[in-house]
Amino acid sequence: MMNFLRPLEFWRRLEFWDVLLAAACLVTIGYGILFVPNFFTAFNLSQIAASASEKALLILPMTLLIIVREIDLSVASILALTSVVFGLLVQASVPLILALPLTIAAGGLLGAFNGYLTAFLGLPSLVVTLGTMAMYRGIGYIFLGTGSINVLPDSVTDFGIDNIAGTDIPLTIVPFLILAPLFAIVLQRTPTGKRLYALGGNPMAALYSGIAARRLTATLFVLSGAVCAIAGIVYTARLSNARANNALGMELDVITIVLLGGVSVFGGKGRLTGVFLALILLSAIRNLLALNQVGGDAQGMVIGLILIASLLLGNYSKSLFELIQTYASFRKTEA
Repeated sequence: MMNFLRPLEFWRRLEFWDVLLAAACLVTIGYGILFVPNFFTAFNLSQIAASASEKALLILPMTLLIIVREIDLSVASILALTSVVFGLLVQASVPLILALPLTIAAGGLLGAFNGYLTAFLGLPSLVVTLGTMAMYRGIGYIFLGTGSINVLPDSVTDFGIDNIAGTDIPLTIVPFLILAPLFAIVLQRTPTGKRLYALGGNPMAALYSGIAARRLTATLFVLSGAVCAIAGIVYTARLSNARANNALGMELDVITIVLLGGVSVFGGKGRLTGVFLALILLSAIRNLLALNQVGGDAQGMVIGLILIASLLLGNYSKSLFELIQTYASFRKTEA
């Protein structure tokens, strides 16, 4: 009997959804290795990491926002607008040592506008960011029109195409590798993370317990804007291109990754571990579809189906796991 219960005790200590995601990643990657030529090569894996660089950054603040029952639909538009701002600063011969922080500050201001309308005026973040999603991209078109800025300093373009010395790891993934542990530590190991979960789990109880809900929410939107600006710089460097239609539709992938990663749309639940696994899974799926000559529109349809399936499967898997736990408890009582 104890031999039967031991695996269940191990599973109980893990996030059941994370286990499912890890299994899905193994199956997907295994399929690519066995049946798709050129998938499991150093060059292709490096390309997968490079193409996921911006999404990897955007999922970090999006995870925190959804945990507190908010959302930012304008992330891709902020990325595009800050890409334009960065391109214009470079075009105006502003030194990179100034252009980089100015671009990040611009992103923070765009996020602050979202945060002010949401946290202090009490407007729904879904509606606010739906509006700024169109507004920010429109401002990008006002600044640059339908044209683009392709002449960038060598240090920027080198960052976009080079790898870490002696490895096949692209430099564009480095900002994510630096920020991801910081976000994970804040969320899982600090009082701020506990406040985020409390705010998402029960906003009224969090308010009465002394949590500065409005300030915390506004700060998350500022952080989201700043990280989007970093993603905008990375995107500009990777494609050697600053234009207003950069990252069009990327918000769908970002939201899909976060929800697929087990973050509850109702707030108060989720960990970055699952989100990182979801990032790997969706990046591998997109790459496999591309290697099989599946176009971008069809890929978008697949991502949309995965989003719907993850919400449905998340509910059913939770019920299944509760059933397994109940059965295990019953058998343990019998023993």
